[in-house]
Amino acid sequence: MDAPAHEHAAPALSRLAHSVSLVAYGYNEAESIADFFKKAVATLEAVADDYEVVFIDDCSTDGTWEIAQDFARNNPRIRVWRNDRNRNIGHSFKRGVSLAEKEYLFWQTVDWSYDLGDLRIFLELLDHFGVVIGVRPVPIRLLAYIPVVRSIYRVRTRSDNFTRAMVSLANYYALRILFGVKVHDFQNIQFHRTKMLQSFELRGESSFLGVEMMIRARSAGLSLIEVPIKFIPRAKGVSKGIRLSAIWKSCGDIAKNWLGWGWRFRLQERKSQGRIYRLLEPAFLTEEVIVLCASLFKRYR
Repeated sequence: MDAPAHEHAAPALSRLAHSVSLVAYGYNEAESIADFFKKAVATLEAVADDYEVVFIDDCSTDGTWEIAQDFARNNPRIRVWRNDRNRNIGHSFKRGVSLAEKEYLFWQTVDWSYDLGDLRIFLELLDHFGVVIGVRPVPIRLLAYIPVVRSIYRVRTRSDNFTRAMVSLANYYALRILFGVKVHDFQNIQFHRTKMLQSFELRGESSFLGVEMMIRARSAGLSLIEVPIKFIPRAKGVSKGIRLSAIWKSCGDIAKNWLGWGWRFRLQERKSQGRIYRLLEPAFLTEEVIVLCASLFKRYR
């Protein structure tokens, strides 16, 4: 006689033992904001009992703020603020981080650019590492282990289209050369302990903040681990990341920070106490971490 179906089912995971903040910001995202809040609540509800969604509206003019207010009125877990004027990425992100109140923190774009299907694992890894870094997974192929060729493999999975992908790739190599942080992706989601991230003095005012957070973590002696998180092409709204004004602002931000303090970090980076771990280097991981991450290895197929 066959055993009852429930006897073959995998045991249900207990709820995450930590509270979680999801930070987001947006400007003129009326087409996407409702879907974002629905996905955010559903995703967090599946893994944590105590969570919040912190959204900063960057003085939108298309109804984004009104939609956000409606969601906040109907769900106390959604907390929304509006900038007094359009202040761009850096100010909005840092404001969101400063307002987060839960133990763990990560962010997501309003157009839901990154796959959070393995969110529970990413958050649990914060019990073992200082920061969890998302990287776009590259299939395991012999040629993919060659540094520059590896980047070519990643072009088609970096962004919505070839132009955006090339801008992203150029940005990656510029940051890698200037600051020396040897991770495989700078433009992806990161997971932090909220109080630790709030203690960092973040000076960036653009997408440079991604690499700056890694630098601050390295300087604080924290260990980092890379995990595979796939990029999801935008389905609604208009991307603003490759506008000439945004690229110019980002380049200026990178130059200002490198001249101000980044060059010193570049000289001292090898002395950083924290280690950068990777799933594809399992010999350096504990058995507990390997078991926790077992389902992630299929992302590299």
